[in-house]
Amino acid sequence: MDVYDVALLLVAGLAAGTVNAVAGGGSLITFPALIAVGLPPVAANVSNSVAVCPGYLASVAGSWRDLPPRRTVVALLPTAVLGTTIGALLLLNTPARAFELVVPFLVLGATAVLAFQDPLRRLVGHPRDLGTRRRVVTLQTMVLLGTVYGGYFGAALGVMLIAGLALVLDETLARVSASKNLLSAVVGLTTVGIFAAFGPLDWAAVAVVAPATLVGGYAGARLVRRLPPVVLKSLIVVFGTVIGGYLLYRALR
Repeated sequence: MDVYDVALLLVAGLAAGTVNAVAGGGSLITFPALIAVGLPPVAANVSNSVAVCPGYLASVAGSWRDLPPRRTVVALLPTAVLGTTIGALLLLNTPARAFELVVPFLVLGATAVLAFQDPLRRLVGHPRDLGTRRRVVTLQTMVLLGTVYGGYFGAALGVMLIAGLALVLDETLARVSASKNLLSAVVGLTTVGIFAAFGPLDWAAVAVVAPATLVGGYAGARLVRRLPPVVLKSLIVVFGTVIGGYLLYRALR
């Protein structure tokens, strides 16, 4: 890499860390940047998954005080590890084309769930009206599906997690976002372990992008705490729509 490549990856990493903390989808900044500096698609995807992990950890540090009761969150962590492992193994062992065609619809669907959260809650029932068993099963299912996606590709993981969690958790959007940050960090750490052992990693690119996502992730998490819920929700919906549209265009062209 020359100095221009390094500069591109630094800027992309800083932006991606901030975006991941606020809404998710920062990988759509770093992934194309890694492609632009010459990495093959699979190597770029694997290297990106490892590089954005520090940003997720910084987001957790910045939003730690907003986490829901620890018992609720801790119970989701084994499911997140399982889902991520399944997704990462799918990436390493199956053709990507079929999943590329499905991903845009998953992202757009998740965005729609968040955008129409209140009508959907009236339809399926508000979280506080659900039985304990039904709420736990639904929440675990949402996390499993979201983290399988995160282990495979990860772009817009935050949008998908927030959409699923907000539908089931009776919490403010800021607290849901904090839960999303923790689960995203678990996804990141799990993929680091798997891809470091089995994936085609470009460690030079990771060394450039990772510190930048660390700075951006902490700054973005602090920003979320200052945004009104309606503004935060609108940002996530807009960003999710843009991401889904971009992925659909890329898959069909």
